[in-house]
Amino acid sequence: MRHYKYLIIGNSAGGIGAAEAIRKTDKEGSMAIISDEEHHVYGRPLISYYLGDEIDYDKIFYRPFDFYDKKKIDAILGKKAVKVDFDRSIVTLDDAEEIEYEKLLLATGGTPFVPPIKGLDKYEHFSFITLDDSLKIRERLSRKKIETAIVLGGGLIGLKAAEALTMRGINVKVVELADRVLSPVLDEQASAIIQDVVESEGVEVITGHTFNEVVGNGGMANGVIMDTGVKIDCGLVIIAIGVRPRIDLVKDSPVKLNRGIVVNKHMETNIPNVYACGDCAEVYDFLSDNFRLTPLWPTAYVGGNIAGHNMAGNAKEYVWGTGMNAVDFFGFPVISAGYINPPEGQEMEVLTKIEPENMTYKKFLIQDNRIMGMIFVNEVDRAGVILGLMRDKVDVSSFKDDLLRIDFGAVHLPIKLREEINTAAV
Repeated sequence: MRHYKYLIIGNSAGGIGAAEAIRKTDKEGSMAIISDEEHHVYGRPLISYYLGDEIDYDKIFYRPFDFYDKKKIDAILGKKAVKVDFDRSIVTLDDAEEIEYEKLLLATGGTPFVPPIKGLDKYEHFSFITLDDSLKIRERLSRKKIETAIVLGGGLIGLKAAEALTMRGINVKVVELADRVLSPVLDEQASAIIQDVVESEGVEVITGHTFNEVVGNGGMANGVIMDTGVKIDCGLVIIAIGVRPRIDLVKDSPVKLNRGIVVNKHMETNIPNVYACGDCAEVYDFLSDNFRLTPLWPTAYVGGNIAGHNMAGNAKEYVWGTGMNAVDFFGFPVISAGYINPPEGQEMEVLTKIEPENMTYKKFLIQDNRIMGMIFVNEVDRAGVILGLMRDKVDVSSFKDDLLRIDFGAVHLPIKLREEINTAAV
């Protein structure tokens, strides 16, 4: 039986963040990474650019190909962990091999949510969260010319899939049940701007509706039946509603679960020597002062990094995270962080600035003189400064009127605050 001091289940952002943190403290401790994907370390946010032929295949990998060797990591790729015996500290793989560990990290990520739509069990359809998904769609496109594609979901994943297909010359229709796109991460004004952007590139956006059935012939989809009864012809169907925590591995185990795996600020579960991070875990949010699912790439990496430090005996806490999204659509950037609207029952001051001629929009939500949320559309250069103020819980009352300035930066901060920031940086 193979034995490792550190065993990581998951080869994406969280797992890699942990491995790199471990090696900063422990250069020699035996380590392995298990993943049911066969690929080298790649950037999930890049799969849309690869699908859209905007980057080459080799550009999707964000660590050198000798990464595992240099970090002294056994990469167990293309094999799935199917069981964990926490009493014996043993992980069983899908080929029945058992692997013993001293410290275990669960970085299993998320799994696509696929609703129970009639016909999905009969006709080909695709998800869009992994490199394998992108490869499968590319292979499908190589077999037969596709004129029209239907994407179910007008969130981040769905719109990036729509962008990639549009770049390949395919007519795309996005179907979104909500009354606007990107409703979980943007307010109505920002959503409207982004919808204008994607529609100007030829994407048709259908909001307030879904489809009830996928139809086809010979296993291939050739259309969907909308909830209105209207049939839309297509040659490709992508389900991109979102992801759920991938927790099947520990669902019937002693690991404490809520919506995801419950951890503390050290990324520890309730089981000794077992940690969790990324999309499968509920992590600390400094704005709400609570733990919640935050399925974001940077959050996964930093959470894994904190877990890795603690696994190696270097105590650190995960204290900076909150919901933040930074993305662009057809080269049009948008960033949101924290609250996008005041929560029900809470009073917040709202500052906004919109310039329709430039399609720029800024919004700040302020409570007790702290920034609790922000949205930047098409003018994102200073977003990092604002996020730092949010994380540090800075009192912004003395420079609140400057926040909406296009050139807002450190020069607008009080001298004492600038000195504190500079001292912390050193």
